[in-house]
Amino acid sequence: MENRSQWGTRVGFLLAAMGSAIGLGNIWRFPATAYESGGGAFIVPYLFALLTAGIPLLIMEYTIGHRYRGSAPKSFATINKKMEWIGWWQVLVAFVISTYYAVIIAWALMYAYYSIGLTWGSDPTAFFVGDFLNLVDPGQLGGLVPKVLIPLVIVWAIVLGTLSRGVKKGIEVANKIFIPALVVLFLIIVVRAVTLPGAMNGLNSFFEPDWSRILDAEVWIAAYGQIFFSLSIAFAIMVTYASYLPRKSDITNNAFITGFANSSFEILAGIGVFSAVGFMAFQYDTTVAGLAAEKGVGGIGLAFMVFPEIISQIPGIPGLFGVLFFASLVLAGFSSLISISETYVAAVSEKFNISRQKSVIFGGGIAAILSLLYATKGGLNILDTVDHFINSYGVALAGLVEVVAVAWFAKELKALQEHANSSSDVMLAGWWRFCLGVLTPIVLGFQMIQNFTNELAEPYAGYPTDFLIYFGWVVALAAILIGIAFSMKKWPQGTAFEDPTKPNHKEG
Repeated sequence: MENRSQWGTRVGFLLAAMGSAIGLGNIWRFPATAYESGGGAFIVPYLFALLTAGIPLLIMEYTIGHRYRGSAPKSFATINKKMEWIGWWQVLVAFVISTYYAVIIAWALMYAYYSIGLTWGSDPTAFFVGDFLNLVDPGQLGGLVPKVLIPLVIVWAIVLGTLSRGVKKGIEVANKIFIPALVVLFLIIVVRAVTLPGAMNGLNSFFEPDWSRILDAEVWIAAYGQIFFSLSIAFAIMVTYASYLPRKSDITNNAFITGFANSSFEILAGIGVFSAVGFMAFQYDTTVAGLAAEKGVGGIGLAFMVFPEIISQIPGIPGLFGVLFFASLVLAGFSSLISISETYVAAVSEKFNISRQKSVIFGGGIAAILSLLYATKGGLNILDTVDHFINSYGVALAGLVEVVAVAWFAKELKALQEHANSSSDVMLAGWWRFCLGVLTPIVLGFQMIQNFTNELAEPYAGYPTDFLIYFGWVVALAAILIGIAFSMKKWPQGTAFEDPTKPNHKEG
């Protein structure tokens, strides 16, 4: 088992935390959500959600990890033995996400290579689903696709190799390379994008406020949903990372830095994406609204179908722009996948009392094997379904259960507040407990009701019902049931669960 306080520097922790938050979804989810939710007016509920839910939840998870010095399952078990399953649930949600996240990085690796010669040709959509993925109908699996399989093996080799080196020598070093490189690459992309013809029209469409939407409840729910997903809350990541922080770390300040850095990158991504969309609209002599309606401005399709079409039309050296864009996706993906995978590596190591290297082989090895499912000809349909259900009924629901369990049942918020205040410059007060104990559960509760209502109204993406059951509902439910089963296993003899902040506690 690992010793705690493993971050070499505070910067190393912050870069790793930012790396887990700044993922692939930030590049395509936020621009689409903002555009569809009132443009510039969306910034108001977005910032409100950041300050009343995002950062308060980050502080709570940082404090839980820092106070109880363990993986998510052990930390929740320390609060109350009956809450351990919540930690395992979150770990298993992260595990499921890691299985398909690696495949998206593999796609980006191949597309960085394809950018050199603009291999996707005149019809990037047909190339992506046909030539590249060899996509078959939902319900069919097909064989493995070598063009996806080979880069997928490379992705897992890098991730598992990084994890096996530990926190300080592996995760911290990797993020000190990935995150600065990502920011530099993306700044270059944004600068080039805003100088393209028609870019200003795209930015006007992105930032122009539609104040009529400001009182729309769905817009506010979308803002909270965006903040919740983008900060990697309820993935067990932040609890795990914070458990490695030194005793005197400034928890509150770290949470504010992570939250605002993530939001800044999202806005930067919106500028880059809509500058490029404006250029594409200019090329086709149409409006941004018309192009968005036809092509879409969010989701995986934006990155692998729409952007290649934009890249092909960029003046100068379009291939270079393409390499930079897909390289940025690769860097964002690696930093997030390493963070996601660390949750189950740490949890398995603690619970089963095995070395980190064995935990990497066991947990990471199983994730890598399962990820082969998405490297088949039916992989895209399976990925789309698993992603939808594990996010809607894994991440969001686990977050709701977490905050209700900590705030309402364990009544732990006051103790966590005192712990955070003991080592932070920014003092928490009643506003923090109100946000977590009242506001966040209400908003997340409404979001869950909305998700269930939409699910019952029509099948997701028009997929067959049996397909949605097997790769949607079963996967989401399995994360809960397996989490409960894991929580029933006894911890290794000698594992301490008392509050480590007490004077008589001896940290093992």
